[in-house]
Amino acid sequence: MHGSHRAQPQHPRRSITMPTWARAALSHPVFTGVSQHHLAELISELTDPWIAAHQGALLIRRGHQRRRAAGAGPHHRLVFCDRMLVTLVSLRFQLPHHALAVLYGVDRSTITRAVHEIRPLLARRGFAVPGMPGVRLRTLADVFAYAAAAGIELRLDGTETQVRRPRANRPGRRAFVSGKKQNTIKATTICDGAGRTLWVGAVRPGRMHDQTAIKTEGIGELFCQHRTVTATVDSGYQGLAKAFGDQVHAPPRKPPKDAAAEEMARYHQARKQQSSRRICVEHANAEYKQWRPLQRYTGRRDSYAETHLAIAGLISDRAARR
Repeated sequence: MHGSHRAQPQHPRRSITMPTWARAALSHPVFTGVSQHHLAELISELTDPWIAAHQGALLIRRGHQRRRAAGAGPHHRLVFCDRMLVTLVSLRFQLPHHALAVLYGVDRSTITRAVHEIRPLLARRGFAVPGMPGVRLRTLADVFAYAAAAGIELRLDGTETQVRRPRANRPGRRAFVSGKKQNTIKATTICDGAGRTLWVGAVRPGRMHDQTAIKTEGIGELFCQHRTVTATVDSGYQGLAKAFGDQVHAPPRKPPKDAAAEEMARYHQARKQQSSRRICVEHANAEYKQWRPLQRYTGRRDSYAETHLAIAGLISDRAARR
């Protein structure tokens, strides 16, 4: 009959869905830098901490406990696995958040919010211990306790990453200038004899000396507490080698120019042997440089430490399986 209106069927509320092709493509190890198995482990490990942090933030914002039933209210534009994916891709390639937003059909702020939620969780995970699944090293004291118990020799070295220079007349414009005449931030890496990352920290401005940076973490006191722990370092840590001669092994000092040929030969041989023992930490630092943010960081300097620790933790997971 003309003029009659057919009743429209009532559909239940549907959850927001994202393009499945974007998730399938970005979950490939080429984009995330981790294997599919590793990705699944990360999602399983960090789901509960993310939910707890999210609910805690909502509680602070509301000022009281929730009054609606669980599941009510607006749905997330990105589910947790998609938040993990965009964070890993951002860490791997430093891809602009707007580009990831186009892939998922969301606003740029949604991607930025997701990265700011997941990146701290990755940074706080700590570092994997070879042969000990579930055990993580989070502090320098943990590393020394593990080295003393396992009887391993540590390798120390610093690594620098170029960062954006502050604008003219802004504070800190010269504070991050290193000896390379670049604005950099440095971090200290500790690994074992196989080049497996055990700890990364002491993130300091590039102009600070390597030895000074690690001393601010209390490494001197730890060497005093753990007399059986030894470490191989480069010439930048000669002060530590002088203070702890039985524990810290630095390259030998170069003889004077008028030294005998035999003395120079012994020096080159000793330096070559010491470099062979220390080269594994150089390889560990080279693994970080495969991730774009640690080649040249274009983000805010106050988030660099979090980014470096998140990447180093992911690399330690892979290295611990070697």
